[in-house]
Amino acid sequence: MRSLLLGFISILLVACGQNDGSKPTEPQFTSQAPVLGKEYVFAIHPLHNPARLFEIYGPVIDYLNRNIPDATFRLEASRNYEEFEKKLYAREFDFALPNPYQTLNSLSHGYHVIAKMGDDYKFTGIILVRRDSGIRKLTDLKGKKVSYPARTALAATMMTQYYLQTHGLEVNRDIENLYVGSQESSIMNVYLGLVMAGATWPLPWDAFQKEHPDQARELEVKWETAPLINNGVVARSDVPEALAKRVAQLLATLHTTEEGRAMLARMPLSRFELADDRRYLAIKDFLHQFSQTVRPLDEVQK
Repeated sequence: MRSLLLGFISILLVACGQNDGSKPTEPQFTSQAPVLGKEYVFAIHPLHNPARLFEIYGPVIDYLNRNIPDATFRLEASRNYEEFEKKLYAREFDFALPNPYQTLNSLSHGYHVIAKMGDDYKFTGIILVRRDSGIRKLTDLKGKKVSYPARTALAATMMTQYYLQTHGLEVNRDIENLYVGSQESSIMNVYLGLVMAGATWPLPWDAFQKEHPDQARELEVKWETAPLINNGVVARSDVPEALAKRVAQLLATLHTTEEGRAMLARMPLSRFELADDRRYLAIKDFLHQFSQTVRPLDEVQK
């Protein structure tokens, strides 16, 4: 137990370390063939700390490398949301898996949606408390600390803050908001008693329950938001069209093989789906309501 707590505390300490107004269009990729031997960077937004992200998504990148011999893919993890977004908006990634907010914004920076994570019903924000916390209603959180992964985490931060704001709390006045760097950090802040409540979303919570059942039993989901669309998969506009389509197809058929289902189970996710830019217009209304009700957002695709 001591080594587990020290490990997670170290994660907590590390983790704390232009919109042009154009509308999304149909994907416009280059028609050239993949450059033989070229390395394509595939970045995943900080769903987990970097070590765990490599453990979960490394096999997917290996799968792409085996099935697309004309190209080489390299997985890139970011220390935090800020670092990931800076690189995404600077077009440093060839492929990326951003959250829906980042996906929508990436359209203004030369990316197009090629696929998405399935299971939209799981894309909710959840708020955890310790079972012995004495928290019974939202107003019990007044004057208390609440943890979130990052300011731009859609499900775990924006959706939960909107829920709190519209169910009786003034988010910017009644509670102390702590942005702790990762989903695991937000969960562990609650377990360690550093905050009274912590926000995350079902996928990392499911993983935490499987890997740390004793600790998870001391926590409970107290509140859950309504769902939105799940995370997108985007490709930069100068990626060869044939390559972008091949990547999308391989992801969208993972659930049809035993090997692929094993990869998905680690996420945990039932499947990826083909998608395009238009799918992410659905979150504009929520982002508008959030920026008007809770706090302004730094960047939102118009």
